[in-house]
Amino acid sequence: MPTQSAEWIATARLLRRTGFGTTGRAVDAAVAQSDYLTAALGADPEGDPGAKTTPVPKFPVLTPPDKGATAAARKAYNGEINDQMRTLSQWWLDRMVAVQQPVHEKLTLLWHNHFATSARKVRAADMMAAQNQKLRAGALGDFRSLAYSMLTDPAMLRWLDGQQNTEKAANENLSREFMELFALGHGNGYTESDVREGARALTGWVIKDGQSNLVHKRHDAGDKTVLGVTGPLDAASFCDAVLARPESPEYVTQRLWQQLASDNPPSTPAVSRLVGAYGAGRDLKSLTLAILTDPEFVSEPSSLVNTPVEWTVGLVRALGVPTKPNAALLDQTMKMLGQQPFYPPDVGGWPRGQAWLSTASAGVRLHAATVLARKGDVSSVADATPSDRIDAAGYLLGIGSWSDESAAALRPLVNRPPELVAAAANTPENLTS
Repeated sequence: MPTQSAEWIATARLLRRTGFGTTGRAVDAAVAQSDYLTAALGADPEGDPGAKTTPVPKFPVLTPPDKGATAAARKAYNGEINDQMRTLSQWWLDRMVAVQQPVHEKLTLLWHNHFATSARKVRAADMMAAQNQKLRAGALGDFRSLAYSMLTDPAMLRWLDGQQNTEKAANENLSREFMELFALGHGNGYTESDVREGARALTGWVIKDGQSNLVHKRHDAGDKTVLGVTGPLDAASFCDAVLARPESPEYVTQRLWQQLASDNPPSTPAVSRLVGAYGAGRDLKSLTLAILTDPEFVSEPSSLVNTPVEWTVGLVRALGVPTKPNAALLDQTMKMLGQQPFYPPDVGGWPRGQAWLSTASAGVRLHAATVLARKGDVSSVADATPSDRIDAAGYLLGIGSWSDESAAALRPLVNRPPELVAAAANTPENLTS
């Protein structure tokens, strides 16, 4: 099959890794823009025309029924919570599809996976929406600011029982997960004593009216020792003590690498380059740019399996399918494929790699792609001559080259453009990047 240039194919991969799928037109535009990546990372996420058409919904804080409430009142309350979360989930899907420059929504999703928090336990759309905005605002800032904002975030506090952590009854969940999953890595330089002392430093935070506040009488003001730092530590000084560990920069850079670049860990020289870009200022924009321009990323073939959200949103964007009339299909597809935004399975986030390529998921993807292709715009494929339709389907989906196996599988479908596009969406070329 004819192929696009090496530069075109590399740019297509970059767009997939920094967004949700891509299209041939988007690749052409990026190839023509010499500073594409720098400009994309420097753009204001709230200034995007698509973001302006999808403002964050406002949610009233719901008052839980009291102990004497009727079953009907409890049912109504649960129904309100579920309605609000459906609205929030629909909003983020709408925004991911609507934005012209998707890198900021992609990074918000990646950091949502890093600081994984589930609405299943939080049960408050206002708190989940506020956390989502913090992730978007902090995704390209300094990691210390982002980490501290999560450490004291109302949704995170509820998710990891931080509001139950008091001087008289310390709860270690948040302290442990902050070190183990968010900042250092499992067993990477901290002890059980550090976890216990860290929990004491984090005591006293409560949630009221959807906001987090420190109640001093619930806070343990005594001296603690965390990772060799001793004093009357609080949340801020606990955060600083953890991030000051030499293990932290390498852990943060490797976690972002795994989500953004490759399932394969970077080599020791690459880690050194990335940690250098992250620097003393813990600069996430510099780190993100360094990952996406590192020789090991640029030279590696497409191998990272696209997550269900990346695949679904990418197909919707490429086909121009309206989200609201198809909300039930899209929500059900992501749910059946195992990745619903705002509902990670646990604090470790969603799985990576081959976990997304089960036999069961293949059937779900093919069904969804077929329905979406019939609803969407495949005219560029239908208008091509039959002998050119496989390449036209590739261009529609931002695929610059087909393997012999994929081309052979697609060839019987050239006279059925929707089915051809649906099959193309399920080839290895579109499932990995």
